[in-house]
Amino acid sequence: MNIIIINTFSGNFFSLKSTIKKIGFYAKITNNPDIILNADKIFLPGVGSINSAMKKLKHDNLLNIIKCCKKDILGICLGMQLLGKYSQENQGVYTLGVFDIKVNLIQNKCLPIPHMGWNTVNYIDNQPLFKNIKQNSYFYFAHSYAMNINNYTVAYSNYVQLFSSVIQKNNFFGVQFHPECSGINGIQLIKNFLEM
Repeated sequence: MNIIIINTFSGNFFSLKSTIKKIGFYAKITNNPDIILNADKIFLPGVGSINSAMKKLKHDNLLNIIKCCKKDILGICLGMQLLGKYSQENQGVYTLGVFDIKVNLIQNKCLPIPHMGWNTVNYIDNQPLFKNIKQNSYFYFAHSYAMNINNYTVAYSNYVQLFSSVIQKNNFFGVQFHPECSGINGIQLIKNFLEM
């Protein structure tokens, strides 16, 4: 299987690659459009600035390749937010627009922002990403922005208010948490994605 991790220069690439290797697969980190076009499975990870990530994708001529992708693609944390249409970060950034959803700053006066650490995820029944993962399992989060619950939400979490922790539209998946940092549950989720 040809597994690609898109290099946005803003992701935990080697931790993700190491997790994939533990499952028994090899992944290549690249921003080469020709290699990405031949992938069987694609990961779009990201941390940090959404503006920087968008500039990097544009510089590497990857915007349309990602938007028109027909293979399964999993956006992780900032990578999930990149799949939306607009983020409030950096006074507003237009993103890939795969999902017609805005990414908003978490509004929370009771708990610290960013939302850092372990939190439970509740998913809609029969979601392939959650095969052999128990309801209300813990995953590791690190983010200040999130998508509200929407028509593409297949799993949600609660940080005083509910937010989308997983979204899906056709072959596009997004997880707000970091599966590569989420222990056995994260390993199982990545395995499920690769075996779909």
